[in-house]
Amino acid sequence: MNRIRLLSEQVANQIAAGEVVERPASVVKELVENAIDADARRITVEIQAGGRGLIRVTDDGVGMSEDDALLSLERHATSKIRHAEDLHAIATMGFRGEALPSLASVSRMSLTTREREPATPFATQVIIHGGKILEVKEAGAPVGTSIEARQLFYNLPARRKFLRSEETEKAHIQHYLTLAALGYPAVAFAFISDSRTLWQLPPAEARGATGKPLSALRERLRSLYGSADGMLPVDFASTLDVNRLTRDPDTGEQSAAVAIHIWGFIGAPGLSRATRENQHLFVNRRPVENRGLNHALLEGYHTTLMKGRFPVTCLFIEIDPAEVDVNIHPAKKEVKFRHENAVRQQVGEAVRQTLREYHRQTTAGYAPAPPPFEAPENPAKNAPVAAPHQPPSSPVDTALPLFPEPSAPAIPSAPAGHSEAAAAPLPPITVDAVAPGAETAPTAAAPVLAAPPRAPESVPPSPPLLAVPLRIIGVLGRLYVVLESDRGLVLLDQHAAHERVLYEQMLSRLETGQVVSQRLLLAETIEVSTRDAQFLREQAPILARLGVGLNEFGERTFLLDALPPFVQAPDARTFVLALVDELKATGQTVNSWRLGEQVIAKTVCRHAVKAHDPLTSVELEKLLQDLRRCVMPYTCPHGRPTLIEMNFRELEKRFGRVV
Repeated sequence: MNRIRLLSEQVANQIAAGEVVERPASVVKELVENAIDADARRITVEIQAGGRGLIRVTDDGVGMSEDDALLSLERHATSKIRHAEDLHAIATMGFRGEALPSLASVSRMSLTTREREPATPFATQVIIHGGKILEVKEAGAPVGTSIEARQLFYNLPARRKFLRSEETEKAHIQHYLTLAALGYPAVAFAFISDSRTLWQLPPAEARGATGKPLSALRERLRSLYGSADGMLPVDFASTLDVNRLTRDPDTGEQSAAVAIHIWGFIGAPGLSRATRENQHLFVNRRPVENRGLNHALLEGYHTTLMKGRFPVTCLFIEIDPAEVDVNIHPAKKEVKFRHENAVRQQVGEAVRQTLREYHRQTTAGYAPAPPPFEAPENPAKNAPVAAPHQPPSSPVDTALPLFPEPSAPAIPSAPAGHSEAAAAPLPPITVDAVAPGAETAPTAAAPVLAAPPRAPESVPPSPPLLAVPLRIIGVLGRLYVVLESDRGLVLLDQHAAHERVLYEQMLSRLETGQVVSQRLLLAETIEVSTRDAQFLREQAPILARLGVGLNEFGERTFLLDALPPFVQAPDARTFVLALVDELKATGQTVNSWRLGEQVIAKTVCRHAVKAHDPLTSVELEKLLQDLRRCVMPYTCPHGRPTLIEMNFRELEKRFGRVV
């Protein structure tokens, strides 16, 4: 007997199901993706027992005929690709044709579908258990497709026992539906668990003359999380700085620009989480996981995040499908870019541009502040002047945009003046800093039965903190400068603020080539590996422009004879080697502006104003003005906040004036 045998179709489908159907959330993912590809405008997902007992996905898409319905149950049967060349430019969510036969082989499944065009008077229903078709009949159903899977893994008890608790499986399903709802705001989603409606999200259409999807995405964020305050819009269009080789009958090859569009929302400085769970990234509307994109976000937020914190983002990357390989992961969670470094550079630049534009508003609409207190010695002159009480512009939409756990969207806090009995108890949320201009009402995680109310679109967002007049009241503990605005109380860390000012001044001199090299008394030879030697040769012009004198002295040996004057390294050779390692880890795309930043940050920390250093009123006012001129004024170079605001609403809550 031959040792190699051909597996039966049923066994082959069950093996494929091991890759495609990992858990109930995998079933929901495949069926929802098929519904989106079928041009559905309304998708309803219903589960029981966390997906173990029932998974039903119903859509109003184009539907299928009887022949297509039966053919869809065959392996590798799909309407989305026809030729091998189509795999190089996939523009649909699904393309493998393995979802339905894999699901049918491990569940008791029924498929009911009715075509939209041409219109048919009845639907087709196919009942299949464990991969065997039991019945094909006519049925009454609306246009679209409804797929129902019961008793998942009933014929594979070994797989079934590896499923987690009902709540855990339900949380995974809700997390994926959150991503699908964000990726397609124009599609209405409903989520029903154990006969209880958790979501009822209406379609969010793009509004305005340009019809950009940002307004629809903002509306969907509000529906899911209760608020989009503190989220900065991103709209960045560019081309990749690469040469894409294409065949040409005359020259053989030619270069073509690759367009890229990056849009969505990112959190303002101060809004961050301890994990990456709230970094939602989409490539051509497909939710993906990509380590390079995660690093690009950190590069964009450089010096505005504390170590160990991660930004809150919902970012979309639109690029030619031929530049993306979506067929590298069995569950299609990961993608690979043809030009990874170029895409990473553009994502980082999009984030940096958005943050800089946000900070530019600081000086654009700035009005001079009232005169500061004249001298610290005269407390009578330091008495605060009562500012007019201005309530928040949006009493409903006051929740911080810190995404809650995917198992439950957030609901906004109750408006001012509502009784405590009318509002659900709201546990506090811990953040590393308060975003300038953002409200500070706490939020809670709770099931959402319908889209929560939201503020009118006509309400303008709060301006950045440094864009409003600030009046110096005094200094607390010889470290924290107390300021007053028309919105409430502001505290400024004089050490962190001075760090940011010195850091940007020194970095500006470096980038403009105004730093003069300081010659070493004795030049040192540095021997590196072959790969590092090539890297240093490529970076030699940048190193020279920024004050590092490094010349070739052999095949793998360099002569170090000068360093920037701000560098105080006892061992110059160790400093250069550490700098090379840092630059290689960062990537060549940011070397020109990243060089020595960590050293600069350490240097300005030593030279900045310390705690308990007394400053006069003139010096404090000068520090505030210098901070307003900074590109990133709200954090020090280490990511700590320079300013913290407590608005009048929060003060009144602390004193029990409002509930």
